Amino acid sequence: MIPILSRKTDVRSWRERIPLEGGAILVDKQQRWTSFDVVAKVRRLLGIKKIGHAGTLDPIATGLLIVCVGRATKQVGVFQELDKEYCVEIKLGARTKSEDAETPEYETTPIEHIQPQMIVTALDHFIGTFEQIPPTYSAVHVGGRRSYEFARQGRAVSLPPRTVTVHAIEDVEVALPLVRLTVRCSKGTYIRALARDVGNILGVGGYVTALRRTAIGDYSVEDALTIGELATVLSEGNHADVPLHR
Repeated sequence: MIPILSRKTDVRSWRERIPLEGGAILVDKQQRWTSFDVVAKVRRLLGIKKIGHAGTLDPIATGLLIVCVGRATKQVGVFQELDKEYCVEIKLGARTKSEDAETPEYETTPIEHIQPQMIVTALDHFIGTFEQIPPTYSAVHVGGRRSYEFARQGRAVSLPPRTVTVHAIEDVEVALPLVRLTVRCSKGTYIRALARDVGNILGVGGYVTALRRTAIGDYSVEDALTIGELATVLSEGNHADVPLHR
């Protein structure tokens, strides 16, 4: 089993195993950092070149990012296959080109007629397995380039749908124009696309205003370390019984 560095781990024993086995780190990514920013920071902290992440988080998103180190980078695909859990906030009555708050609103629609039950019914439509078109502002490859590169240039991009599964949508809170909820889903599911499609069903548009990944498989963000905490742990060799504060 790959050694995992988390808030519960003895960092000394974890580091001892890295040269032969590699390892993984549960990181709590902060907002505005890209997933590659996190990889670069971990690379500098460890002084190890062979590092990769197991599943991109958008810059505006926070939460759990699993970073693989050394020989464990071969296991990135194993982590990527795991189901994900997200806490998301959606704004109804508006659209953005990126389908999140990265780009400005370009269209607004009155939502006075929207009732909570209408939102629940729209969400229920997306529980199960279905075809989802990824956002144009995404890392999907198009002709050897990332889709977001074309989108940011204002060029039209047509992406094929992909099969995804939403296992559950729970803890729905409606405080219009905002809707907050928890989504448990398969790999490859775009929460921004879910927000877009729910808004489209309601006829008013919608986009993600806040997103946090709370779990990957059985790994929880509650056990993850911020980059600041990781720096402290690695420099001081903290054990799990040394309290860390977020």
